[in-house]
Amino acid sequence: MRTSLSHRHSGRGFTLIECLVYMSVLAVILGVGSEAFYRCWDDNKAITRNGNDIVRTLKAGEAWRAEMRHATGPIRIVNTGSEQTVRIPSGKQNLVYSFADGEVRKQIGESGAWKVVLPNVKSSMMQSDQRAQVIAWRWEVELQSQRKNVKFHPLFTFEAVPEKSFNQ
Repeated sequence: MRTSLSHRHSGRGFTLIECLVYMSVLAVILGVGSEAFYRCWDDNKAITRNGNDIVRTLKAGEAWRAEMRHATGPIRIVNTGSEQTVRIPSGKQNLVYSFADGEVRKQIGESGAWKVVLPNVKSSMMQSDQRAQVIAWRWEVELQSQRKNVKFHPLFTFEAVPEKSFNQ
C-alpha cells in the first residue's frame, strides 16, 4: 500500500513541475511576442511620419515651383553663414524663403508674418543654374531623420524656370 501512495505523490509533484515549466515557456513567448509587437508598432509610426513628411515636402516643392514660374522680376539669393534667404518678386510684393535653425520659412511681403513651410530640415539650398537659353532654379532639400541608423535619406530636388527671362 505504501508503494501506491508514494507513486501517487510523485505523479502530483511531476504535474506541478510541468505547470511551472509551461508557465515559464508561456512567459518567454509572451515577452518575445510583446517585443515584436511594439517594434512593429514603432516602425508603423515611423512609416506614417515619413509619409507625412514626404507629402508635406512635395506640396512645398510644388508651391515653390509655381512661385518661381510666376516671378515678375529677378530672383535674389542672400547667404549669411548657415542661413539662406531667397527673394522672389511676385506682383507688388516679394515672397521670401528663409532656411535657418532646421526650418524653411516663408514670408509674403516685407511686413508679413513668417510661416514654417517645412520643419525638421537637415539642409536646404536654392540656387540658380545657367542653361543654354534660360536660367533654371534648383531647390535641394534634405529632411532630418528621426532614427540614428537609416537606410533611406530623404533628399528632394525641385527645378523651376521662370516664365519670363530676367537678367540676374
